Amino acid sequence: MLNLHFIRRQIAGSMHQSIVFVLCVVLSMVTLISLSGFSRSVHSSFLRDARTLHAADIIIESHSPFSPGLREALATLDRQKTLVSARVFEFYSVVQTPDKKASLLSSIKVVEPGYPFYGDVELASGRLFSDVLTPGSIVAEQALLDRLQLRLGDRLRIGSTVLTIRDVVVQEPDRPVNFFALGPRIFISASDLSALELVGKGSRVNYTILAKVRDEKDLDDTAARLRAASLRDRESIETYRTAASGVKRFFDNFLFFLNLIGIFTLLLAGIGIQSSLAAFLNEQKHTIAVMKAVGARGRFILTHYFAMVSVLGLVGTVLGLAVSFFLEKILRDLFRGLVPDNVSLTIPASAVIEGLVLGFLVVFVFTFLPLYRLRDVKPRAIFAKEEQSAAWGRAAWVTVLASLIFFFALLLWRTREVKSGFVYVLVLGSLILAVYLCAAGLLRAVRILGAKNLIVRQAMKGLLRPGNATRTIIVTLAASLTVIVSIIIIERNLNETFVRSYPPDSPNVFFVDIQPGQKAALAKDLEGSPTFYPVIQGTILAVNGKPIDREQEQRRRGDNLAREFSLTYQEHLLEDERLIAGKTLFREDWTELQVSVLDTVLDMKEMKVGDVITFRIQGVPVEARISSVRTRTHSSLRPFFYFVFREQAIKDAPHTFFTALRVDKEKIASLQNRIVARFPNVSVIDVTETVKIFARLMERLSAIVRFFTLFSSIAGMLIIVSSVFATRHARIQEAVYYTVLGARPRFVLSVFVAEGLLLGLASGLIALLLSQAGSWIVCRTVFEVPYRPILGVSLLMASAMIALVVVVGLGASAPILRRKPAAFLREQTEE
Repeated sequence: MLNLHFIRRQIAGSMHQSIVFVLCVVLSMVTLISLSGFSRSVHSSFLRDARTLHAADIIIESHSPFSPGLREALATLDRQKTLVSARVFEFYSVVQTPDKKASLLSSIKVVEPGYPFYGDVELASGRLFSDVLTPGSIVAEQALLDRLQLRLGDRLRIGSTVLTIRDVVVQEPDRPVNFFALGPRIFISASDLSALELVGKGSRVNYTILAKVRDEKDLDDTAARLRAASLRDRESIETYRTAASGVKRFFDNFLFFLNLIGIFTLLLAGIGIQSSLAAFLNEQKHTIAVMKAVGARGRFILTHYFAMVSVLGLVGTVLGLAVSFFLEKILRDLFRGLVPDNVSLTIPASAVIEGLVLGFLVVFVFTFLPLYRLRDVKPRAIFAKEEQSAAWGRAAWVTVLASLIFFFALLLWRTREVKSGFVYVLVLGSLILAVYLCAAGLLRAVRILGAKNLIVRQAMKGLLRPGNATRTIIVTLAASLTVIVSIIIIERNLNETFVRSYPPDSPNVFFVDIQPGQKAALAKDLEGSPTFYPVIQGTILAVNGKPIDREQEQRRRGDNLAREFSLTYQEHLLEDERLIAGKTLFREDWTELQVSVLDTVLDMKEMKVGDVITFRIQGVPVEARISSVRTRTHSSLRPFFYFVFREQAIKDAPHTFFTALRVDKEKIASLQNRIVARFPNVSVIDVTETVKIFARLMERLSAIVRFFTLFSSIAGMLIIVSSVFATRHARIQEAVYYTVLGARPRFVLSVFVAEGLLLGLASGLIALLLSQAGSWIVCRTVFEVPYRPILGVSLLMASAMIALVVVVGLGASAPILRRKPAAFLREQTEE
């Protein structure tokens, strides 16, 4: 039978450690439930409103006109009254006021009657979309009217025609979030498409067919018939159940990253649970020794302390649930503007159940070793004030191995990716190992080296005090600070490279969708001697005769071989390119068709010079042998291509051109107006504006990441408090001895402050070194941008961490500093 009175007295007797333990459990529960609840809310909303998000039952997409076989299959199904469909054309184009004095890059969406089949295009007037969007009319976002200073009823030149603005679009079902649009949306009726003269051979257009089946039971069979008639490498056919919207793909990737941050925080919270419990049980050694001396068995002791841990874990779990529900409001504010309005951020019951199960497992994994070590407490501990921590034995190593297996399994469960999970465990393990080795080295130096100043010398000895969790504190604080500072440094480097200090030698204006017959005339209108780059759309069918597994490729994070590529032809390397394989761009002794590939392609699939790639270019299969591999000498916004052919190889295929220039910012608007007036089909893209949009998005995402990473720093602070309480007796004893020997209270306070400073300095120094090294690796190898150490922000973050460590340490030590020497000595005499 459990002695409930004993359990209650033990908790009450070590209230401070109990509170720290509960708070660590709360931290782990908040991390688990908040992220899981948010993820499930997003996914369930996407699943529940899938039809609305896609505006159809079947979604057919392509970057080129649909194949005759697919069009015939659609016509057959329409005649059989199996489905009804509507075409949608999406592209960017520069629009102008009728007087041609103002222009703006806009996102054009041309739709046929029937769109959308599900959901509604909400208009500011409240009228029906189908009643407003008639031939000769357009519906635009308010941003377009504001930037061009137009009103409803005004006219707008789009391409080769002039249309009337009839209403303002508030929301469209299949574009629920507008966080990275290059321009405001404009809806145009399909009957006006030919008058625009913007869609021709080689134009960059997203072709979509939305279909609604008349009978839900025919959905899968109908989609299968369409797939059988399509070109699988060019045309994507999905149902609303299987299609992933751009927003869903974005959140899948972002939530994947947040899950990694959450698991990192969970690990540190687990370390806090173990550290606080170890400190708690360290205070109970005298009680446990007395119990064993009077005949209590190990099972009795273990059962009661396990019950006590369960009670504390239950309290932490309940509080964690309450805090998680409280954080719903904060999460809504954090993700406002990124999450569709129809997504309700709630914590479903499934997330609560999952959090409870995982919370129990976390508590069990991290409390097993301290509880197991209760059997090592001997009755002689009655006469010992301090004991050295138990050596690492088989139980400790088994616990570490079990913890690694648990976290790897948790990664697989939350991310569903074996390779990414393995890499993350490896990176996280390397980070913690590096921090641990640095901490061990610093503490060894402290042990060997001395200090002339008495306060510093006593503070250094305090770091080595038996039972002080110095290594654990440094590992937790330094690891969390490393992640936070690294994120800030990487964000600032990207911002400095592409936004604040736009590369002076990089073009800032791109001219796209130039038809071959417009090159000469356009060159006369542009300043300087523009270089025109041909662009031909193509897909990869196979490598060395082995077909590309399109479904597997599309599941990859980042770039993949299943997408459509922009191919080009040229006979020389670009200015910022060099060969890393092959002596020349093309081999003169080879007679077959040749292609040069960028080394980025090799990251998607292993290839080498001599391998054969099968492309589909304008519907025609083409085999090309790799003649060379190129790399870029530095990252910039200059044009580059993954695949380069010889001119005579593909120049006869329908294609367009683009060029890029460096233009003074004050001249961009007038240049855009002049070019679009003469060449309505040419889109002029101001890259500096595009980069600002990207910067704002990155700033929002970085703030969200820092918010969740902050939890890991809280775990470190809890461990500091736990360590102070664990060494309470030794600290009181030191303070009393200082006072008895004549030291003033200021001296004792100075020693404790110096100890906190040394602890914070060690954590901050390690974090600075590792964050700089990690950020340099990411900037140079992943983003390929110049690296700047951003020392000001880094030092500010480290200083804030040091100050926080000192404040938290002093706050936890306050009761010790107030302890009267006489009372303490009397207690020792009585014992």
